[in-house]
Amino acid sequence: MTAGLVLAIDAGTTGTTALLLSHTGRVVGRGYAELPQHFPRPGWVEHDPEDLVTTVQRAVRAALAAARVPASRVRCIGITNQRETSLLWDRTTSEPVARAIVWQDRRTSDRCAELKRRGREPLLRRRTGLVADPYFSATKIEWLLAHEPRARRLARQGRLAFGTVDSWLLWRMTRGAVHAPDPTNAPRTLLFGLRRRRWDPELLALFGVPASALPEVRASAGTFGATRGFRPLPDGLPITGIAGDQQAALFGQGCVRAGQSKNTYGTGCFLLLHTGAHPVASRAGLLTTVACGPRGEAAYALEGSVFVAGAAVQWLRDGLGLIGSARETEALARSVPDSAGVVLVPAFAGLGAPHWRADARGALSGLTRGVTRAHVVRATLESLAFQSMDLVDAMARDAGSRLRALQVDGGATQNDWLMQTQADLLGVPVRRPRVIETTALGAGLLAGLGSGFWRSARELDAARVLDRQFTPRRTPAWRRSERARWRDAVRRVLA
Repeated sequence: MTAGLVLAIDAGTTGTTALLLSHTGRVVGRGYAELPQHFPRPGWVEHDPEDLVTTVQRAVRAALAAARVPASRVRCIGITNQRETSLLWDRTTSEPVARAIVWQDRRTSDRCAELKRRGREPLLRRRTGLVADPYFSATKIEWLLAHEPRARRLARQGRLAFGTVDSWLLWRMTRGAVHAPDPTNAPRTLLFGLRRRRWDPELLALFGVPASALPEVRASAGTFGATRGFRPLPDGLPITGIAGDQQAALFGQGCVRAGQSKNTYGTGCFLLLHTGAHPVASRAGLLTTVACGPRGEAAYALEGSVFVAGAAVQWLRDGLGLIGSARETEALARSVPDSAGVVLVPAFAGLGAPHWRADARGALSGLTRGVTRAHVVRATLESLAFQSMDLVDAMARDAGSRLRALQVDGGATQNDWLMQTQADLLGVPVRRPRVIETTALGAGLLAGLGSGFWRSARELDAARVLDRQFTPRRTPAWRRSERARWRDAVRRVLA
């Protein structure tokens, strides 16, 4: 079994990454395919469901080509995905009803505000661990059912299927044989009971979602199904691991027991603290969610979500034209001694945890005639570290203890300046793994666990290798000053 490879598929918001992993956890092949996003109106974000499928196929082909191995070397497949993005399709034809509504989409902000006014948020928090926010799936499904006559017709006929991205990919990879998410994706819908871990009839009624459209929830590590008619993969390859992207990264980092935490720097930032076998209700604006234990079994975590992190760097490139690529940002940040008082609060899609203000909008403050491109770039990178700092502080309040170290992953962790700044702001070591695509690694480890490719915790730990630790260098006085500067800017945005 160890001579084979595990294929890990990470279906993200702006692209899909495919990794081929050896038994030692080494990446022997990597492929990437960009995923187009559509912005039909301000605040709306959509994907073409077919693009979600074809980008996976392109990324897998690229990974196989990079590794120079045939697809027959693959022993099992793991899938991880952007979580709250929502799709509806026809069970009979597998045709999508409409474009997928992406987790960043804010079109249901008014509906979420109405739920709060009507006093429904305590019910949502109690049942799901989540809040009334457009981020989650339920109001997206409700919106599609209200605006797509075909969706309502298929629902009446019992032919409508709902899924997050994992369910959609599994459906297509098995040619419609399997309709199933795992326990880490299902709770992100606002329709799934956190403690009983089943679909909640009262919440289905609240959002008008037919039970017949819902998938069957299966364990994160175990057999989901087998490929059929999904090129370039041969038929019969087992799909044996699925987890939402942040829970996959938590597992990939080896954070499988209470007190362990990680932060993923991607399109957004997502900080998770494992809380063990029992859910912990947050008092500091965080979410309670399902995670994976050491064997991939369902456990719990606290989560803080930053909506705009790496997306702010994309904005520098695509929106303002200040950089040609993200690689330029580290040198620009180092080229100036500080940000000259400039602060970016990138609330382009509202503010997530711990504020949960869908109506907030971004602000670039502290501008003077002396501000240059480098200062704005530095302030943008600082915004990633500042927002993550807010999440760490909220988690410390909920957990009743201070973080001792932070595991990090995601594309932005390649920026040494940013990681050192994060360590300085937190006052604790920041640890970066050798494989920074820990989201994909976690999906691969779950798949290998579910198929028997890896058989013990020792084998899994051997596949998780540390690259570098960043140790705090700044003084507590500097840390207090920087925190005050950031919090003043956030107060202005919230006001």
